[in-house]
Amino acid sequence: MPYSTILFQKAAHVARITLNRPRAGNAVNVQMAQELQDACQEADRDDDVRVIVISGAGRAFCLGSELERSAGRGGGRAKEANQGGVYPVSSIVAGVEKPVIAAINGDALGQGLEIALACDIRVAASTARLGFPNVALGILPMDGGTQRLPRLTGKGKALELIMSAEAIGAEQAEQIGLVSRVVTASKLEAGVDALAASIVKMGPIALRYLKEAVNKGLELTLEQGLRLEADLYFLIHTTADRTEGIRAFLEKRPPGFKGK
Repeated sequence: MPYSTILFQKAAHVARITLNRPRAGNAVNVQMAQELQDACQEADRDDDVRVIVISGAGRAFCLGSELERSAGRGGGRAKEANQGGVYPVSSIVAGVEKPVIAAINGDALGQGLEIALACDIRVAASTARLGFPNVALGILPMDGGTQRLPRLTGKGKALELIMSAEAIGAEQAEQIGLVSRVVTASKLEAGVDALAASIVKMGPIALRYLKEAVNKGLELTLEQGLRLEADLYFLIHTTADRTEGIRAFLEKRPPGFKGK
C-alpha cells in the first residue's frame, strides 16, 4: 500500500515505520493517523515481520498533533483541540501484538511522546527532548499520556513532567524510566538495528505471550497476574516453536522458529 505521510519498509523480519512530515515536525494529522494505523495493522498481520521500529524523518521524532501545534500558535483550531477533536493513534500502536521499538531520533512532544509511550521499548538519541507542553496551551495530553506515563515513571514524576509543561533531556528521561537507553544520535540507527536483530532471533509466539503477560498483568492483582503467566506458560508448550527451541538447545545450534 502506498503511503504519503509515513515510510514503510520491511527487511530481515523488521518493519520500519518512519513518520514522514519533516517540515511539520512530523506532526500527526488525520492522514498520518490513518496511515500509521494501516501500517501497524499490516505489519502485525505479516508473519514475516517479528519486530516493528517507529522513528521520525528529519530532526524530530514527532512534535505532537496538528491540533496541539495550532493551539501553541494561537490558531483557530485551538478550540477544536480543547473540545476533543483529536486523531488518536497511541492505542493502535499499543495494540500491536509484536514487539514495537521507538527510535526517538529527535524531540518527542505532546502526541509524539504519547506514540513513544505506546511502544514497548524506547531508545532515544542523546539530543532528544521529551515532554508534554499541553497544559501550557490550556489543553491536556489527549492520546494516553496521563495513563501510560505514570505507569512508567510513577505518579509523582509523571505529574511533575505534565504539570510543568517542560521538556526534559534524554538522559534525564532515562533516569526516571521514561526511556530504556540513550545513545548518541550518530549511533541511534545502528543501536536500534542491533536491538531489533537480537529480538528477531527469539520465538515469535513467546514474545507475543510475554508482551501479553506484562501488559495485562499490570492491570491485575499479583495473584491474577501470576495465574495469567502460568496459563500462557503452559499454552506455549503446545507450540512447535517450543519443541524447536528445546531441540536446538540440545543440538547446540540456533533455533529456527516459525511462529507456530
